[in-house]
Amino acid sequence: MPSPSPRRGTGPLLALLAFAQFISAIDYNIVYVALPEIGREVGFDAHSLQWVVSGYAVAFGGFLLLGGRAADILGRRRMFATALTLYGLSSLAGALATDPGLLVAARAVQGLGGALLLPATLSLIATTFTEGAARNRALAIWGGAGAVGLALGSLLGGILTDYFGWEAVFYVNVPLALGAAAAAFVIIPRDAQRERGRSFDLTGSLTATLGFTALVFAVVQGPEAGWTSARTMVSFVAGVLFIGLFLLIEARTTHPLMPLRLFRNRSLLAAMGITFVFMGTFGAQYYFFTVYLQNVRGYDALATGLAFLPSALVGMAGTKASEKLLGTVGTRSTIITGLLLGAVGMTALALAMSPGGGYPALLPGVILLSLGQGIAWTAMFAAAGTGVDAHHQGIASAMASTTQQIGSAVGLAILVAIANAGIDATTGPALVPGLRTAGFTAAALTLLGVSIALTLRRPATTSPVPAADDTKRRTESGISA
Repeated sequence: MPSPSPRRGTGPLLALLAFAQFISAIDYNIVYVALPEIGREVGFDAHSLQWVVSGYAVAFGGFLLLGGRAADILGRRRMFATALTLYGLSSLAGALATDPGLLVAARAVQGLGGALLLPATLSLIATTFTEGAARNRALAIWGGAGAVGLALGSLLGGILTDYFGWEAVFYVNVPLALGAAAAAFVIIPRDAQRERGRSFDLTGSLTATLGFTALVFAVVQGPEAGWTSARTMVSFVAGVLFIGLFLLIEARTTHPLMPLRLFRNRSLLAAMGITFVFMGTFGAQYYFFTVYLQNVRGYDALATGLAFLPSALVGMAGTKASEKLLGTVGTRSTIITGLLLGAVGMTALALAMSPGGGYPALLPGVILLSLGQGIAWTAMFAAAGTGVDAHHQGIASAMASTTQQIGSAVGLAILVAIANAGIDATTGPALVPGLRTAGFTAAALTLLGVSIALTLRRPATTSPVPAADDTKRRTESGISA
């Protein structure tokens, strides 16, 4: 199948997709600074409060493959609008929640919305913009909106919590998400009629969702319940068994949820490994930076949000730089550049953390970290969609996003355990050594992502493969022509 070409009037479409990513990114971070007040007002104890965040992460990670296949088969516009509607309604339910169970349930539905939204958005980009400069520019704009959303989520969360209470961090999503869902029917082209013969693979969908949900649950629950506790071990074993069963089903079914031939695509396979490492290292820095500012330096919610503003601005610059680098040095070198810059930034940030240090000392690390994050974020999703047939763009983006979410859960669990090792205090200078060790560990682990990126092909410098041979190779591996 030919690569998609950009159509006229794609500006409003790209703006809507970027806005959806902005909403999703805000929602991911906006809750952090409101957690203390949520715990007090809703009735969470110290151990259960993490589920305000983890409930979202478990559902997000568990349903991504299902969301990717749904976008490919049921229609990208349809799933995009459905996802945003779920976001809006579950945000309203979260704001109205009066007990911990209802709030965690609302967060889980938000996670389901995210699992449907991300692959639909990425596949719309991949099938609208031609692979290369046009798609790189679209991904840079999309990634920039996400970087701004992540950083401004903390600021907005601080402002809303300080002035209007914790409920406001949920209410704010309602008009944004529902408005974007309505705009989808005006801006996004109508979905094509569903092709005959393409089944949904319900058995594969069920086993994949159960497997990845159980696996993410085990990783999230491990630090609290204990890694050898019955609850953690049962969830982990169940996750592995269901994922194994899922892969067996996919190898034998005629219309798989996740065609295993996609693993022959070196770029997609590498992107999956890179997203895992990226979120396990870069993604955890928001948590540790917040802990340092609030629990060591005594910042309130608003001051913490303001401290994230430089990250937003530099992250935008990073996504723009990524677009330029992708066009000049290629995906491989761009990802490596972003990861290495981030590793240096994490090291600098860890070194700057001290009981009495000021905010300016943190800025060099924040700038390098955020610049590297913006560069790597755009490039790794460009790698995930490279060479993938249009019919499989949704599931390919979901595959990379699933490893991203699992990496986030695994990385945060490992780094939190390192940061808290041998420490009984929850506030004060005693936290600094652990936070610094976690930062140094994250920087070292980032080098694993660099080694994975080295497996990506360099930009072609030799004569092209003959068209007939190249078409045959791509057809056999499930890659687009």
